[in-house]
Amino acid sequence: MPEKIIVKEATFDDVAKVNKTIVEFDTSYNKEYFQDRCGNKQTLVIVAYLKIHKKNTIKDINHKNTNNQKNTKELPIGYIVAYDRFGKSSFYCWMVGVNPKYRGKGALKAMMQYLEAWAKKKGYRQLRIKTRNIRRGMLNYLVKYDYNFVEVIKKENIFENRILMQKEI
Repeated sequence: MPEKIIVKEATFDDVAKVNKTIVEFDTSYNKEYFQDRCGNKQTLVIVAYLKIHKKNTIKDINHKNTNNQKNTKELPIGYIVAYDRFGKSSFYCWMVGVNPKYRGKGALKAMMQYLEAWAKKKGYRQLRIKTRNIRRGMLNYLVKYDYNFVEVIKKENIFENRILMQKEI
């Protein structure tokens, strides 16, 4: 049976655990870091889980347990923390990460689709996200899915330039 990505609203504790698996981030952040950044603003915290189907054992087959919850596991593999940073009808996707071991399985796309649907339902008209020149995979994804370049914030190292992008929803 194929693996499946499930996206669920989550807690900052959940995000802090997944954050430890994202090698590109210089620091492993705790829940207080995420809470402090978002403050009292409208926030969306989601985690992507990879639903893994374990192989049936002889015991499972003998007890007809082949379709049981015991045979599946949801492994947290990615997260998004987004909040109403700018106001003016835009919602800001602040931190996004997918465990490198599980990239290419659709977690980023599933989370971004969830974010877009959620923001639209809440009345936001744009999504904004900031990434870096060095994050080519993320830049490619954002361009592919209709995000436009809004601003470049220059840093001493060109690869660390921040690139603000926006999508109309």
